[in-house]
Amino acid sequence: MSTQNIGKPVGHEGARIDIKERAAFSVSGWAALFGSILLLALGIWLAVSSVNGEDVVSLPLLVSALVLILIASLACSAVRIVSPGDTKVLQFFGKYVGTVRKTGLQMTIPLVVPKKVSIKVRNFETNELKVNDANGNPVNIAAIVVWQVADTAKAVFAVEAFDAFVAMQAESALRHVASTHPYDTTNPDEESLRGSTELVAEELAQEVAFRIAIAGLEVVEARISSLAYAQEIAHAMLQRQQAAAVIAAREQIVEGAVSMVEAALRRLEDDDVVTLDEERKATMVSNLLVVLCGSSQAAPVINTGSLYN
Repeated sequence: MSTQNIGKPVGHEGARIDIKERAAFSVSGWAALFGSILLLALGIWLAVSSVNGEDVVSLPLLVSALVLILIASLACSAVRIVSPGDTKVLQFFGKYVGTVRKTGLQMTIPLVVPKKVSIKVRNFETNELKVNDANGNPVNIAAIVVWQVADTAKAVFAVEAFDAFVAMQAESALRHVASTHPYDTTNPDEESLRGSTELVAEELAQEVAFRIAIAGLEVVEARISSLAYAQEIAHAMLQRQQAAAVIAAREQIVEGAVSMVEAALRRLEDDDVVTLDEERKATMVSNLLVVLCGSSQAAPVINTGSLYN
């Protein structure tokens, strides 16, 4: 299955929310805070001054006081506190107007509805999944995905809940990657889940990143955290691994023994130590291979007679 089709909409002409993050208007909020306090104090003073001693209200002063208090209230509503690692996604009567990434006390557009979105790096560990590998063997596998929000607008408006979206897509990608590789292999040119952990982790990171890009998220890294044969075949797979290890060891022992026998025969002939016919050579080769390839220590037998007696 190609990753080119992952995330491509099917049906309804591919309808989706197409939105990108943009910077919202923001300035230092300290001046706005002090200014709104002064305007509020001035408005209260004018409201009090609009009423004279005879309980006669001065309408112009009262109107000015109400206007100042309204302006001060709007200025206060536009002041936001943005902590490091957090952002504010702003909506003005349902319309996305931008994202504030500047930290500290910031003044934005009045009457906006802010939504806090963290852009800190997060860890997510998948559940231990039972998946059939490329050879059809059931394996238990789990992974850790390190991710963060890259586009706050897409994270808020393109998907329902981006945390749950990451969890589902990470497990789906892990199943796909695990099913395309064998658990283990004797072929050095073939990638396996156990022998090529770095390559498998890189492939997993790329596939998860491709799947969650629609939500404005990015993957920092991905790692396999747990990998084992399923319980029902673990014992049989262990026996197969042991048999494969014994065969590989025997092949190496036989190869080394044959090279040692060849060197011994060549040395005897070159130095004219003894002249051997074909039958004696065969006997020597047989004896040397038994000694070199045997699993237990050979007991020497001294022959004082002739080979033909």
